[in-house]
Amino acid sequence: MTDRKKMEQPTLYVFFGLIASGKSTLAELFAAQQGLPYYNTDRVRKELAGLAANERRPDGMGQGIYTPEFTEKTYQTMLDRANEDLQQGKTGVVLDGSYSKATDRHKVNELAQTLQVNALFFLCSCSEQETQRRLALRAQDPNAVSDGRWEIFVQQRAKFEQPDELPLQQLSRIDTEADPQELLGLLTS
Repeated sequence: MTDRKKMEQPTLYVFFGLIASGKSTLAELFAAQQGLPYYNTDRVRKELAGLAANERRPDGMGQGIYTPEFTEKTYQTMLDRANEDLQQGKTGVVLDGSYSKATDRHKVNELAQTLQVNALFFLCSCSEQETQRRLALRAQDPNAVSDGRWEIFVQQRAKFEQPDELPLQQLSRIDTEADPQELLGLLTS
């Protein structure tokens, strides 16, 4: 699924998609297997707000720590950390978030161009039924980091900008309903 030649060069790996699409599970597994730094928007956002990672925030989309300004700060912090890691010689960095706006994806590409590294994007998705199942499980998990709920999923889906701006060689689409270990094998084959 990923070009071996591209994986041998320093790379920004972006796992993105809607809430409960499986992006965090896959991104975290990939980062651990490859020995790469991993940054997740939910964790970085809560860290910036001075909250514990698993502290629940019932804020609606665009409110509280989810305002456009705080979201921009979160994504910029992730880029700053990735920049620092790559400048220190890391072979790659894994970024995990919705990246629902083309402008956020463009900023990743700008950083990649500045540092002369690759940027690969993995759009993660699953069926609505699977999304509902995952959100129900997450709601009962006291260690869950994401505050995503069904009503936020519906709003996010309506505003999600499809990655039409990304060239095909930079974008992989992943149906995350398969076993995560199986998907990980496909990513690294």
